[in-house]
Amino acid sequence: MSSSKQQQPRFYAMSRSISIVNRSRALLSQYTRPASFAAKPLLSQCQDRFSSHSPMGSSGPAHRKKVTLNSIRTLYKKGEPITVLTAHDFPSGHVADVAGMEIVLVGDSLAMVAMGMEDTSEVLLEEMLLHCRSVSRAAKTSFVVSHPALAPRSGDRIKFDQSPQVGDLPMGSYEIAPEQALETAIKFVKEGRVQGVKLEGGIEMAPTIKKITTAGIPVLGHIGLTPQRQNALGGFRVQGKTSAGALKVLEDALAVQEAGCFAMVVEAVPAEVAAHITRKLSVPTIGIGAGNGCSGQVLVQTDMTGNFPPGRFIPKFVKKYGDVWGESLKAIETYRDETKSRAYPAPEHTYPISKEELAEFERILDGKSV
Repeated sequence: MSSSKQQQPRFYAMSRSISIVNRSRALLSQYTRPASFAAKPLLSQCQDRFSSHSPMGSSGPAHRKKVTLNSIRTLYKKGEPITVLTAHDFPSGHVADVAGMEIVLVGDSLAMVAMGMEDTSEVLLEEMLLHCRSVSRAAKTSFVVSHPALAPRSGDRIKFDQSPQVGDLPMGSYEIAPEQALETAIKFVKEGRVQGVKLEGGIEMAPTIKKITTAGIPVLGHIGLTPQRQNALGGFRVQGKTSAGALKVLEDALAVQEAGCFAMVVEAVPAEVAAHITRKLSVPTIGIGAGNGCSGQVLVQTDMTGNFPPGRFIPKFVKKYGDVWGESLKAIETYRDETKSRAYPAPEHTYPISKEELAEFERILDGKSV
């Protein structure tokens, strides 16, 4: 094909584009504006952002480096308590990170506090992954962990170049066999974007923990009261209240440590028992209802911030540090009242238009039937 014929389609397209532009200009000319306003720069009248979705701002304290497993080990060796808090979505992950939590746990407690379920056994793997991704986008300096199903590929090892976040493996995703648990853990790291996983159980789960840690995925253990097994335990009951029970918790702790956990949650165990167990171990214990003799503490964020209505049951070990429910309720009721009375939005909450532009708009409206 000759070069002149090759250029004909291009010439035709350019001519058609020019024609469209000319027609657009002709349509715009129907709504002529006074010459004094023709050169007014429109961009100067614009703000940077008009969306109703405000940016969250920077994540994490500017002075803090990313928390890693080495950071956690250093705190443990120094005897400085390790702070852990749950988070279930972007805002809760963001505030936990900015507040300086060393570990953010995407706990299966989200089943109850974020999804309204009766207990943790109801939450699904896919639901946990969704919440893990939300938290991981927010927690830029904390170590993020979750409860855990891509099959591992040959030679797969997980690299951690961010602060760790831990995900809770939900019931039914890891108990059948160590291989199933590893597949789930890999899925949590790859799809949930967490830096580690948490699973419940003691001696009986040691092979599973070893399987996961051998693949290079950090595991946070969980002994004492294990909520996923509350039916087998006869409810949410304190563990280790007898000498035999205390020895069982110690045996679980030693087995979990030997399997390779970087730390373990100790839940609902008498403070003295938890302190003795902590001294017997060479990895941190994170207490919840286990006294201040543990290496650190963890709480459910919605419990400690008071984000629940009055009269709701809260465990004995929870200290209510705020009243998010009360403050939110008061704010929402005020918004409702101001909307009903038309006090909101006030002039300072609206965008301006010049008198001249408004007059021109009204002139156009007067000449048309709308």
